[in-house]
Amino acid sequence: MASIKDVAKVAGVSVTTVSRVMNNRGYISKETRRKVEKAMEMIDYHPNEIARALQKNQSYFIGIIVPDSNHPFFSDLIKYVEVSANEKNYKLLVCNSLEDPAKEANYISMLRQNRVDGIIMCSHTMDIESYKKVPFPIVSFDRLVSANIPCVGSDNYRGGELATEHLIGRGCKRLLHISGPLGLDMLSNRRRDAFVITCMKHGVSYDIIEGAHNKLTFDYFWSFITEKLPPDKLSEYDGVFCSNDIVAYALYIYAQQNGIRVPQDFKIVGYDYHSFTRMLQNPKLTTIMQPSDRIGAMLTNTLIRMIENTEGELINNTTVDITLIQGETT
Repeated sequence: MASIKDVAKVAGVSVTTVSRVMNNRGYISKETRRKVEKAMEMIDYHPNEIARALQKNQSYFIGIIVPDSNHPFFSDLIKYVEVSANEKNYKLLVCNSLEDPAKEANYISMLRQNRVDGIIMCSHTMDIESYKKVPFPIVSFDRLVSANIPCVGSDNYRGGELATEHLIGRGCKRLLHISGPLGLDMLSNRRRDAFVITCMKHGVSYDIIEGAHNKLTFDYFWSFITEKLPPDKLSEYDGVFCSNDIVAYALYIYAQQNGIRVPQDFKIVGYDYHSFTRMLQNPKLTTIMQPSDRIGAMLTNTLIRMIENTEGELINNTTVDITLIQGETT
């Protein structure tokens, strides 16, 4: 069986250099990396990951818990987290909580038993104190938990402000915001705050309808809209800021079916600009883009910094900029 010494001999470099290439540590020139990787391929060398993990007391596995990997935003996010993790020689375990607190707690326990090095937490059904008891690094997406748990998210307040200002700038006078669940202190609730403040600032009348916490599907949003917004109620508004692009698309279809012209009489702005939205051609939604690629990379890099942080460095929260994407619904 080939060893690391054999790789070094074939590549014409030191064992230390081979180790640095394998662990992606320190500066390695592209030419040296190419020689080492070619040598590993030539002699069919595969590192003993179990021995490596025991030696460094690391598994090189990280977990990510999401509400539902079937949701386009979280599907995109998982992809970019995996890409970033792989670049640093970490593997990813994906868990779907389906917004069930017991399931989320069980996944945390399972990940702990499997010796993951840390968790990216995108599902937030448990109370804050439960997260504080987790004995390994955690990075949170869109929820402030504690000073010891960094949070990564988009600039939700600016996103809400930009969406509302855009609708007002298009002449809307009676606005509605279909928000996410407001019961938890999520950073995404800042979109609602910005919507309210911006409407008040411009003297525009507004209403808010709150969505359910554990529902992310098109079918749910369709039922939600038909129940909460019968045609006569919907016609009271001329602009809607939706908490995500799926509800925005469902609302567009519902308005069209009820003879309400979009965007002539009724304007819609969504939030996310994930793969589903980019695929849509009829209509092309006007929406706020929170860049899942940058968020995924930032979540991963922040967690790995915590895992490999031997000097007790304080790692700050990170806010990622958003962008208004002009479509055909405003």
